[in-house]
Amino acid sequence: MKELKIYNSLTKKKENFIPISKDKIGMYVCGPTVYDYPHIGNARPLVIFDVLYRLLKKIYGSNKVTYVRNITDIDDKIIESSKKNKKSINELTETITKSFHEDCRYLY
Repeated sequence: MKELKIYNSLTKKKENFIPISKDKIGMYVCGPTVYDYPHIGNARPLVIFDVLYRLLKKIYGSNKVTYVRNITDIDDKIIESSKKNKKSINELTETITKSFHEDCRYLY
């Protein structure tokens, strides 16, 4: 099996990636906070973690890697944007989330 090194921001060093279990590897990635339409900065983590996901699947097997990304649909920025745009929080976040998912399709 190939060795994968990942930068550890705590130790500030590249370290070997050693999964807790080689049969079940999970990735949880913070996604966007949907208070405004997506911008290029939202694409960066999508691309980086998609590449990592594909690499992990290649090394450990496609059925052994799970990738989960959240979308934050309530916080202070969303409440403020909702008031500013005179939309309900639900209406705002659904619209922006839909736009985000549409943009994601162009990256794949």
